[in-house]
Amino acid sequence: MSNPIIHRELIRVLRDKRSLLLQCGLSLAFTLLIALRWPTEPRMALSGERAQQVFRLFSFGLLGAILLLLPVYPATSIVRERRQGTLALLLNTPLGPLRIYFGKLLAMLGLAGLMLAISIPAAAACYALGGITFRQEILGLYVVLALTAVQCTAIGLLVSTLAQTTDSAVRLTYGTILAVSVLALAPYQFFVGSEGLTLKFAEWLRCASPLAAMMERIGATDVGSHGLSAAGTVMGRFVLMSAAISVGCAAATISRLNHRLFDRPRAAGKVVEGPAILRRLMFLVDPQRRSRSIGPLTNPVMVKEFRCRRFGRLHWMLRLVAFCTVLSLALAILSTTKTIAWDVPTIGALLVLLQVALIVLITPSLASGLISAERETRGWVLLQMTPMSAWRIVWGKLLSVLLTVLLIMCATLPGYLVMVYLDPGQRFQVQRVVICLGLTALFAMLSSAALGSFFARTSHATAASYVLLLGVCALPLLFWLGRDAPFGHDTVEAALTINPIAAALNVIRLPGFRDYALLPAHWWLVGVASAVSLLLLLWQTRRLSQPR
Repeated sequence: MSNPIIHRELIRVLRDKRSLLLQCGLSLAFTLLIALRWPTEPRMALSGERAQQVFRLFSFGLLGAILLLLPVYPATSIVRERRQGTLALLLNTPLGPLRIYFGKLLAMLGLAGLMLAISIPAAAACYALGGITFRQEILGLYVVLALTAVQCTAIGLLVSTLAQTTDSAVRLTYGTILAVSVLALAPYQFFVGSEGLTLKFAEWLRCASPLAAMMERIGATDVGSHGLSAAGTVMGRFVLMSAAISVGCAAATISRLNHRLFDRPRAAGKVVEGPAILRRLMFLVDPQRRSRSIGPLTNPVMVKEFRCRRFGRLHWMLRLVAFCTVLSLALAILSTTKTIAWDVPTIGALLVLLQVALIVLITPSLASGLISAERETRGWVLLQMTPMSAWRIVWGKLLSVLLTVLLIMCATLPGYLVMVYLDPGQRFQVQRVVICLGLTALFAMLSSAALGSFFARTSHATAASYVLLLGVCALPLLFWLGRDAPFGHDTVEAALTINPIAAALNVIRLPGFRDYALLPAHWWLVGVASAVSLLLLLWQTRRLSQPR
C-alpha cells in the first residue's frame, strides 16, 4: 500500500522555488568544479594525485551541501504541521504514527537522493580523470553521504517534535548537527596518546562524525588534523554509530507522535520562600524579582526583546557567559599544565574556532527574526502605531543582539590573556585577532538582520541566515583544501579574504594560513559588507513602515 505522506511531502518540497534554485545551484557548482580541473592536454597523470585532490574537494563540498541544506526541511516538517493544525488531522487518520513518520522520513530522503543524483555526473568525471577506484572512493563516498542524510533527517524530525516554533526547530537542529559533526571530534584531540576507557569513549564518539569517516574513506590524511583520520576502523564504527543515532531518534519521534504531543500545560509556578540573598549567591541576580520600570532614556524595544526572549533574562545570560569563560580558561590551563602538548598558535586556533562557532550559532538565531518575527506574529502593526521612528525600532532590536554577542565575546577573552602570558610576543597578534572577531560578530548580526527582514516567516529567515554565515565560513576553506591543485596561490588568497576564520588564523600565524596576505583587505571587505547590510535593513524597515 502506498504511503500518501511521501507523495504529499515530496511534491510540496519539489514545487517550492527554493528547491529548484537549490538543484540548479548544486548542478552548476559541481560542473564548474570539474571544469576548472579538466585537463586541456590529451595526457593523463599516471599517479592520479591531482585527480584525487579534486575528488577530495568535490567530496567535502558535497558533504557540506548535505549538512547545510538538508536539515531545514525535516526540522520544520512536524512543528509546521502542529502550528497549522494539520498534525491533529493526520493523527486521526488510519495511517498511524509509524506510517506518518516513515512517510516524512522517506520524503526527506527522496530530496537527499535528488541532491546526490545531481552530483553523479561530477563524480563520474572525477572517476574518468583516473587515480580513483570505484569501490574505495566513489562507493565509499556515497555510503557516507547516504548515512549522513539519514542521520540528519532523523535528528531533524526528532527536534521538530520537541520545538515550539519553526525557527527554534531550525536553530536546535543546526546546533545538534554541529555538535555531532564537529564537536564530537574534540574529545579525541584532548585524550589522544592516553590509555583507558576515556580514550575508547573518545574514539567511538569521534566515529559519530561524518567528517572523520569521510577523511578515512577518501584518504584525506593530508588535510585532516591530528586524530581525525588516524586509525582504520572509523568507517565501520561510523556505520554503527550513525545507525544507532538514527534508530534512537526514530524510536523517540514515533513514541511522541500521538495526542499527548498537544498537551503542553503551562507551569503552575511556585511561591519561593527564603531570603533573596540565597538566590543572589546562586545566580548573582534574583530571578524571582520583578523587573524595574523602563527608564525614560531606555529604548523600550530593546527591553521588549530581552524580556520576550526565552533566554534573554539576566540570570540566563550570566550562565552562558560563565560557561564560555570556563571553557576558554580550560583550554589554556590544560595546555599550561602540559596536560596537552599544544603550542601557543594551536591554543589561539582553538579559541578562534570556539568564538567563531559561538558567533555563527547564536547570532543568526537572535538577529534573523528581528523583523520577520514581528511580521509573522502581526506585531509589526503594533510597532507602527507607536510614536517611535523606524530607526529607533531597528536600533533597539540591534542593541539587544549586540549586547548579548559582546558578553559572549568578552567571556572568551580570559583565554587570550593566558595565551599572552605564555608568550608575551603574541600581544599584537591577539589584538588583531580580537578586531577580526569583532568585525565578524558585527557582520553576522547585520547580515542576518538584513537578510531576515526580507522574509515573512521566521523559520525561512533563520535558515537563510545560517546558510549564509556557514557558507561564508566554510566554502572558502574548500579552496584552501584544493590549494596548489587545482587552485593557485592567488585564487586561494582571494577566497580566504572573505573568511573570518582564515583571517584570524592568519593573524596568529597558524601553519597553512601564514603564507597568505589577508589583512587589511579582509577588514575592508567585512566593513563594507556590514555597511551595505545596515543600509538594506534600514531600507527594508522603512519600506515596511509605509502605510498600505
